Amino acid sequence: MNINDDITQRVVLHTPQMDWVGSPAAGVQRKMLDRVGGEVARATSVVRYAPGAAFAAHEHGGGEEILVLDGVFSDEHAKYPAGTYLRNPPGSKHSPASQTGCLLLVKLWQFCPGDHQSVRIDTCTAQWYQGMVPGLKVLPLHEFNGVNTALVRWAPDTVFNRHVHPGGEEIFVLDGVFHDEHGSYPAGAWIRSPRYSQHAPFTQSEGALIYVKTGHLDAEYLPLPQSVNA
Repeated sequence: MNINDDITQRVVLHTPQMDWVGSPAAGVQRKMLDRVGGEVARATSVVRYAPGAAFAAHEHGGGEEILVLDGVFSDEHAKYPAGTYLRNPPGSKHSPASQTGCLLLVKLWQFCPGDHQSVRIDTCTAQWYQGMVPGLKVLPLHEFNGVNTALVRWAPDTVFNRHVHPGGEEIFVLDGVFHDEHGSYPAGAWIRSPRYSQHAPFTQSEGALIYVKTGHLDAEYLPLPQSVNA
């Protein structure tokens, strides 16, 4: 299965308008943003767990990254409320579930060789830092081999300089409305911009909170199993 797999193309999706697609687990549905492969895939998805839904215990051969958007996600290790950022490295195992239901942003099989760090960050209590221009606050989440992931909070009416992303950029709008010269992106929008793309982003009266990943479209990831690539 190939969905938005051409990383040389800019993609903008408004996920609230997309249909839910079932998964192998009852009560777990997905909105597929990009994907290469079947159930074992390099993929980015919005995932919804109905109350009481659970996945069977499984191993993440290529690693898993999760941002809890709403509700409470859990596994045998802990409960993760909205705002929790997780990285489960390659070879990790768990039995995910949600007693009350939850909404997640999930990225699978997008770990670089040598990245074995397990990450647990409560973004609601973590320390934010001043950004490069007034009106920006940044919460770094992870960095490895030129791939950077962060949350960025934009105050209303903030303007950032035009800049280039040599390794590409991916944005998921968590709150407010994010803008650039190409368009306006409300909460739930997903934007993937290719290598060497550039823009001049800004906010208006609403402000915005965004998840941002840069450098990853130029990264060497762990290879998918041969059966997926066949």
